[in-house]
Amino acid sequence: MRNVESHLSYKRMFEKGKLTLGLHIPLENYHFQRPKMERQIELAQLSERFGFTSLWFRDVLLEDPNFGDPAVGQIYDMVIYLTYIASHTEKIALGTSAVVLPLRHPLRVAKEIATLDQLFPERILLGVSSGDRRADFLGLRVEHEARGKTFAEAYEYLQTVMYREFPELDSSLGKIQGANLVPKPTKQIPTFITGFAQQEMDWFAQHGDGWIYYPRDPFSQGRLIEQWRSLAEQHNSGTFKPFLQPMHLDLSEDPNEKPTPIRLGYRLGRNYLIELLTLYQEVGVNHLFFALFDSQRPAEEVIHELGEEVVPHFPPLN
Repeated sequence: MRNVESHLSYKRMFEKGKLTLGLHIPLENYHFQRPKMERQIELAQLSERFGFTSLWFRDVLLEDPNFGDPAVGQIYDMVIYLTYIASHTEKIALGTSAVVLPLRHPLRVAKEIATLDQLFPERILLGVSSGDRRADFLGLRVEHEARGKTFAEAYEYLQTVMYREFPELDSSLGKIQGANLVPKPTKQIPTFITGFAQQEMDWFAQHGDGWIYYPRDPFSQGRLIEQWRSLAEQHNSGTFKPFLQPMHLDLSEDPNEKPTPIRLGYRLGRNYLIELLTLYQEVGVNHLFFALFDSQRPAEEVIHELGEEVVPHFPPLN
């Protein structure tokens, strides 16, 4: 039985019926260009002071103009850059959204994540996915069509080596006998399935400590959350599993501008944003992290307004 409720970042971020807020790295409005990655430390520290509870990093290897999503993540390797940001902040949680398990051997992932947890105790949140960027799979000569099967096997391998002492493990990914992963995490690290990971909903309702899913309108999201939580209750009766989602945000200077849909989110003023976030909270979203990539305003200006006017409505829980 997993126990993540005592994890400090988990306690700051997740509670049934509550919503907290985070941000997606890079903290920049770069639209369809490569991000410049300027002043990220300063903006991460600003976000922490304002009460944002998390920063999220993407696992992208190659720039692929044919993918349709021009984002190249934070350009730098996810684990290395997450470590860099962690070393310049104090308590804000650092999440992977997500580690593409078919492209990273789970033993390596376990070593990296456990090390990060030892260096920055109880600040790491682990999102894991099957991946969707075909160019990355081709670049590593990993079979894209088999990623669902590989993901499920890698997930089990990862959990086994991170939390069992001297595990007996024999799979297509490797064999461990009479050996042990060190270090171990200080506590069980909250682990979330991102997307469907090429699995049936019943699988990720059973596995993982929660679910990260893509942005949808509150009512569609609410119906999906209800379906997932019903299945989760069948497998883990009485266990609360938080739901997380990103949202692209173009915050208007006019606080009363009504919502207009944009790619993976909305353009709107802060007063309507507070109403929208309240709706997301009511339908069961527990944590929402803003991507400022499509913003028309400078990221620092938006972070200031969100921190001063919006975050106080959805503050850290501890």
